[in-house]
Amino acid sequence: MSYVKKTHRFGLLTPSSNTVQEPEFSAALPATVSLHTGRVAYRDITPEEQMRCVLELETESRKLADAEVGVIVFAATAPTLAKGKGYDRELIKRMQDAAGRPATTAATAFVDALRRLGAEKIAIGAPWSKAMDKPMVGFMEASGFEVVNSEVAGYVAGVELGRTGPQAAYELGRRVDRPDADAIIMPGGNWPSMTVVERLEQELGKPVLANNAVSIWAGLRLLQGYDGISGYGALLRDHLAA
Repeated sequence: MSYVKKTHRFGLLTPSSNTVQEPEFSAALPATVSLHTGRVAYRDITPEEQMRCVLELETESRKLADAEVGVIVFAATAPTLAKGKGYDRELIKRMQDAAGRPATTAATAFVDALRRLGAEKIAIGAPWSKAMDKPMVGFMEASGFEVVNSEVAGYVAGVELGRTGPQAAYELGRRVDRPDADAIIMPGGNWPSMTVVERLEQELGKPVLANNAVSIWAGLRLLQGYDGISGYGALLRDHLAA
Protein backbone atom coordinates (compact mmCIF):
# COMPACT_ATOMS: atom_id res chain seq x y z
CA MET A 1 0.00 0.00 0.00
CA SER A 2 1.37 3.40 -0.97
CA TYR A 3 1.64 6.09 1.68
CA VAL A 4 -0.83 8.99 1.57
CA LYS A 5 -0.11 11.93 3.84
CA LYS A 6 -3.03 12.84 6.06
CA THR A 7 -3.54 16.60 6.06
CA HIS A 8 -6.71 16.73 8.19
CA ARG A 9 -8.19 14.78 11.10
CA PHE A 10 -11.94 14.27 11.23
CA GLY A 11 -13.43 13.75 14.69
CA LEU A 12 -16.60 11.65 14.83
CA LEU A 13 -18.80 11.30 17.89
CA THR A 14 -20.92 8.18 17.43
CA PRO A 15 -23.37 6.25 19.64
CA SER A 16 -21.80 3.30 21.45
CA SER A 17 -24.04 0.79 19.63
CA ASN A 18 -23.26 2.19 16.18
CA THR A 19 -21.55 -0.20 13.76
CA VAL A 20 -22.24 1.59 10.47
CA GLN A 21 -20.72 5.06 10.73
CA GLU A 22 -17.05 4.21 10.96
CA PRO A 23 -17.06 1.97 7.85
CA GLU A 24 -19.18 4.43 5.83
CA PHE A 25 -17.14 7.48 6.87
CA SER A 26 -13.84 5.71 6.18
CA ALA A 27 -15.01 4.66 2.73
CA ALA A 28 -16.19 8.14 1.72
CA LEU A 29 -13.69 10.52 3.30
CA PRO A 30 -10.89 11.82 1.03
CA ALA A 31 -7.64 9.85 1.24
CA THR A 32 -5.92 12.78 2.95
CA VAL A 33 -8.43 12.85 5.84
CA SER A 34 -8.05 10.44 8.77
CA LEU A 35 -11.02 9.40 10.91
CA HIS A 36 -10.92 9.50 14.73
CA THR A 37 -13.88 8.34 16.79
CA GLY A 38 -15.29 8.93 20.25
CA ARG A 39 -18.29 7.01 21.59
CA VAL A 40 -21.16 8.17 23.78
CA ALA A 41 -23.35 5.67 25.65
CA TYR A 42 -26.45 5.02 23.53
CA ARG A 43 -27.67 1.44 23.25
CA ASP A 44 -31.30 1.69 22.15
CA ILE A 45 -33.11 4.32 20.06
CA THR A 46 -35.32 5.68 22.84
CA PRO A 47 -35.97 9.12 24.41
CA GLU A 48 -34.26 7.98 27.61
CA GLU A 49 -31.08 6.90 25.84
CA GLN A 50 -30.79 10.09 23.78
CA MET A 51 -30.80 12.10 27.01
CA ARG A 52 -28.18 9.80 28.56
CA CYS A 53 -25.75 9.98 25.66
CA VAL A 54 -25.25 13.75 25.81
CA LEU A 55 -23.96 13.47 29.38
CA GLU A 56 -20.66 12.29 27.90
CA LEU A 57 -20.45 14.98 25.24
CA GLU A 58 -17.76 17.11 26.87
CA THR A 59 -15.65 14.14 27.98
CA GLU A 60 -15.53 12.56 24.53
CA SER A 61 -15.00 15.91 22.80
CA ARG A 62 -11.97 16.60 24.98
CA LYS A 63 -10.57 13.17 24.11
CA LEU A 64 -10.89 13.92 20.40
CA ALA A 65 -9.18 17.26 20.99
CA ASP A 66 -6.19 15.34 22.39
CA ALA A 67 -5.79 13.92 18.86
CA GLU A 68 -5.84 17.49 17.51
CA VAL A 69 -8.77 16.82 15.18
CA GLY A 70 -9.78 19.70 12.93
CA VAL A 71 -13.51 19.23 13.44
CA ILE A 72 -15.92 17.24 15.62
CA VAL A 73 -19.23 15.98 14.24
CA PHE A 74 -21.82 14.49 16.58
CA ALA A 75 -23.33 12.43 13.77
CA ALA A 76 -26.48 11.11 15.46
CA THR A 77 -29.76 12.68 14.39
CA ALA A 78 -32.26 11.92 17.15
CA PRO A 79 -30.10 12.96 20.14
CA THR A 80 -29.16 16.26 18.49
CA LEU A 81 -32.75 17.47 18.00
CA ALA A 82 -34.41 15.87 21.04
CA LYS A 83 -35.38 19.17 22.67
CA GLY A 84 -36.47 21.00 19.54
CA LYS A 85 -35.13 23.87 17.48
CA GLY A 86 -31.95 25.38 18.90
CA TYR A 87 -30.97 22.30 20.89
CA ASP A 88 -28.42 21.30 18.26
CA ARG A 89 -26.77 24.71 18.68
CA GLU A 90 -26.57 24.16 22.44
CA LEU A 91 -24.79 20.85 21.86
CA ILE A 92 -22.42 22.44 19.37
CA LYS A 93 -21.45 25.08 21.93
CA ARG A 94 -20.83 22.41 24.55
CA MET A 95 -18.54 20.48 22.20
CA GLN A 96 -16.67 23.57 21.06
CA ASP A 97 -16.22 24.87 24.59
CA ALA A 98 -14.89 21.49 25.74
CA ALA A 99 -12.62 20.78 22.77
CA GLY A 100 -11.67 24.18 21.40
CA ARG A 101 -12.46 22.83 17.95
CA PRO A 102 -15.16 23.62 15.36
CA ALA A 103 -18.12 21.28 15.77
CA THR A 104 -21.52 20.46 14.31
CA THR A 105 -24.29 17.87 14.57
CA ALA A 106 -26.30 15.67 12.22
CA ALA A 107 -29.46 17.70 12.89
CA THR A 108 -27.65 20.92 12.00
CA ALA A 109 -26.22 19.30 8.88
CA PHE A 110 -29.67 18.28 7.62
CA VAL A 111 -30.98 21.82 7.95
CA ASP A 112 -27.91 23.38 6.32
CA ALA A 113 -27.94 20.86 3.47
CA LEU A 114 -31.64 21.34 2.71
CA ARG A 115 -31.17 25.11 2.62
CA ARG A 116 -28.15 24.72 0.37
CA LEU A 117 -30.29 22.66 -2.03
CA GLY A 118 -33.21 25.08 -1.87
CA ALA A 119 -35.62 22.39 -0.64
CA GLU A 120 -38.79 23.52 1.10
CA LYS A 121 -41.00 20.41 1.19
CA ILE A 122 -39.52 17.16 2.45
CA ALA A 123 -40.36 13.51 3.05
CA ILE A 124 -38.71 11.68 5.96
CA GLY A 125 -37.83 7.97 6.02
CA ALA A 126 -36.46 7.09 9.47
CA PRO A 127 -35.32 3.76 10.93
CA TRP A 128 -36.65 4.19 14.45
CA SER A 129 -40.04 3.73 16.15
CA LYS A 130 -43.08 5.97 15.79
CA ALA A 131 -42.42 7.38 19.26
CA MET A 132 -39.19 8.91 17.94
CA ASP A 133 -40.83 10.41 14.86
CA LYS A 134 -42.63 13.35 16.46
CA PRO A 135 -39.47 15.22 17.60
CA MET A 136 -37.91 14.77 14.14
CA VAL A 137 -40.95 16.15 12.33
CA GLY A 138 -41.31 18.97 14.84
CA PHE A 139 -37.68 19.99 14.50
CA MET A 140 -37.81 20.09 10.71
CA GLU A 141 -41.05 22.08 10.71
CA ALA A 142 -39.70 24.54 13.28
CA SER A 143 -36.64 24.93 11.02
CA GLY A 144 -38.87 26.12 8.18
CA PHE A 145 -39.58 22.96 6.16
CA GLU A 146 -42.94 21.44 5.28
CA VAL A 147 -43.02 17.71 6.01
CA VAL A 148 -45.30 16.18 3.38
CA ASN A 149 -44.79 12.59 4.55
CA SER A 150 -42.97 10.74 7.32
CA GLU A 151 -42.61 6.99 7.80
CA VAL A 152 -40.54 4.81 10.14
CA ALA A 153 -39.05 1.31 9.97
CA GLY A 154 -39.66 0.56 13.65
CA TYR A 155 -36.21 -0.37 14.97
CA VAL A 156 -35.41 0.17 18.66
CA ALA A 157 -32.21 -1.78 19.32
CA GLY A 158 -29.22 0.04 17.85
CA VAL A 159 -27.19 -3.10 17.15
CA GLU A 160 -30.14 -4.70 15.37
CA LEU A 161 -30.50 -1.65 13.13
CA GLY A 162 -26.81 -1.84 12.26
CA ARG A 163 -27.29 -5.40 11.01
CA THR A 164 -29.85 -4.41 8.38
CA GLY A 165 -28.66 -4.17 4.82
CA PRO A 166 -29.02 -1.14 2.54
CA GLN A 167 -31.96 -2.73 0.70
CA ALA A 168 -34.27 -1.92 3.62
CA ALA A 169 -33.21 1.72 3.48
CA TYR A 170 -33.73 1.78 -0.28
CA GLU A 171 -37.26 0.38 0.03
CA LEU A 172 -38.22 2.92 2.69
CA GLY A 173 -36.77 5.73 0.58
CA ARG A 174 -38.94 4.66 -2.35
CA ARG A 175 -42.02 4.25 -0.17
CA VAL A 176 -41.78 7.59 1.64
CA ASP A 177 -41.47 9.71 -1.51
CA ARG A 178 -44.29 11.99 -2.59
CA PRO A 179 -44.59 13.98 -5.85
CA ASP A 180 -44.59 17.31 -4.00
CA ALA A 181 -41.49 16.52 -1.91
CA ASP A 182 -38.45 18.56 -3.00
CA ALA A 183 -36.12 16.17 -1.17
CA ILE A 184 -36.09 13.00 0.90
CA ILE A 185 -34.16 12.82 4.16
CA MET A 186 -33.08 9.60 5.83
CA PRO A 187 -31.92 10.26 9.41
CA GLY A 188 -30.26 7.68 11.63
CA GLY A 189 -26.50 7.18 11.80
CA ASN A 190 -26.73 3.40 12.19
CA TRP A 191 -29.12 3.16 9.19
CA PRO A 192 -27.00 1.93 6.22
CA SER A 193 -28.65 4.27 3.73
CA MET A 194 -25.65 6.15 2.37
CA THR A 195 -24.82 3.64 -0.35
CA VAL A 196 -28.34 3.74 -1.85
CA VAL A 197 -28.54 7.54 -2.14
CA GLU A 198 -27.26 7.68 -5.71
CA ARG A 199 -29.66 4.98 -6.87
CA LEU A 200 -32.64 6.66 -5.23
CA GLU A 201 -31.78 10.06 -6.69
CA GLN A 202 -31.55 8.61 -10.18
CA GLU A 203 -34.89 6.82 -9.84
CA LEU A 204 -36.83 9.55 -8.02
CA GLY A 205 -35.31 12.60 -9.69
CA LYS A 206 -34.71 14.57 -6.49
CA PRO A 207 -32.07 14.94 -3.75
CA VAL A 208 -31.87 12.23 -1.10
CA LEU A 209 -30.01 13.09 2.08
CA ALA A 210 -28.70 10.26 4.27
CA ASN A 211 -27.51 10.94 7.81
CA ASN A 212 -23.90 9.91 7.29
CA ALA A 213 -23.54 11.70 3.96
CA VAL A 214 -24.80 15.01 5.37
CA SER A 215 -22.58 14.60 8.44
CA ILE A 216 -19.50 14.05 6.27
CA TRP A 217 -20.54 17.01 4.09
CA ALA A 218 -20.89 19.32 7.09
CA GLY A 219 -17.61 18.22 8.65
CA LEU A 220 -15.59 18.61 5.47
CA ARG A 221 -17.03 22.06 4.88
CA LEU A 222 -15.73 23.08 8.30
CA LEU A 223 -12.32 21.62 7.43
CA GLN A 224 -12.47 23.47 4.07
CA GLY A 225 -10.55 22.88 0.88
CA TYR A 226 -12.30 19.77 -0.44
CA ASP A 227 -13.96 19.23 -3.79
CA GLY A 228 -16.79 16.86 -4.65
CA ILE A 229 -16.99 13.20 -3.64
CA SER A 230 -18.72 10.94 -6.15
CA GLY A 231 -20.92 7.93 -5.46
CA TYR A 232 -23.07 9.22 -2.61
CA GLY A 233 -25.48 11.64 -4.24
CA ALA A 234 -25.65 15.24 -5.35
CA LEU A 235 -24.89 16.86 -1.98
CA LEU A 236 -21.38 15.43 -1.64
CA ARG A 237 -20.73 15.47 -5.39
CA ASP A 238 -21.87 18.99 -6.28
CA HIS A 239 -22.17 21.03 -3.08
CA LEU A 240 -19.05 20.31 -1.02
CA ALA A 241 -16.88 23.21 -2.14
CA ALA A 242 -17.51 26.48 -0.33
